[in-house]
Amino acid sequence: MYGNVTYVPRSFYAHRKGMLQSHASLVAGHTGSIVHCNEIIEECFSIRTSERHLKKVIIVNEGASDAIAMLGIFRLVQYLSQDHLLGRKRTLNFIVDAGTGTTAIGLGLGALCLGLPWKVTAVMLADKIDAYREQESRLISDFKRQFHFTLDDHKLNEVDVGIVHWVDRCHERKFGNVLQGEIEACQQIAQQTGILVDPVYTLAAWEMATLLRSKNAEDDADVVMLHTGGTLGLFGLAQRYKSYFHKLKDRLPASE
Repeated sequence: MYGNVTYVPRSFYAHRKGMLQSHASLVAGHTGSIVHCNEIIEECFSIRTSERHLKKVIIVNEGASDAIAMLGIFRLVQYLSQDHLLGRKRTLNFIVDAGTGTTAIGLGLGALCLGLPWKVTAVMLADKIDAYREQESRLISDFKRQFHFTLDDHKLNEVDVGIVHWVDRCHERKFGNVLQGEIEACQQIAQQTGILVDPVYTLAAWEMATLLRSKNAEDDADVVMLHTGGTLGLFGLAQRYKSYFHKLKDRLPASE
């Protein structure tokens, strides 16, 4: 998956749709074709056999924010709701950090379709609540349009938005910024629990889960933080904040 990575300046990334389209055209060349993720299902049913051998370049939106990505998260909900894991009867409040919001929306869809007593709380990191609600509405609409033939539960047909509870980060900031003390907080969490979190994404969910648990000690709902990854970002942080990571390296045994 990471065999061919192209790094781009922030000025390019600010216009990511055009950037992806241009790069996809370069990869496709004159003989290939470009397909967006949300077109894959339609392509599967409409493509002619004679065209199947042609090279296809698939554009995946930022955060995989397409309806097809909901299927993977839907399967995660099915897996977690098994009796030997979380089960289908426990009242849970899932806390997840939200870049594009795709994971949170997928969790909400899965819980709704399976009739689970789960609430999804998403910590907004990259935009305001109106943008996240618009994203929620778009993904739900696209999901219903593309996969309606798999849905025998009428509940989803009655929903357009409102399956996710969007909240601000405990310490708001411009996306990508790291506040003083947050790298040390990540290091402390790792030392105490063995769980790696990063200050850009997963620390936000960790802090919110901790806050909600302390505020709602008498609440019936168990708070569950879903770790979304972000660990690769630690390599970039190690370059930006070298002094913090040098201190950590100095404390490790020589054999490590």
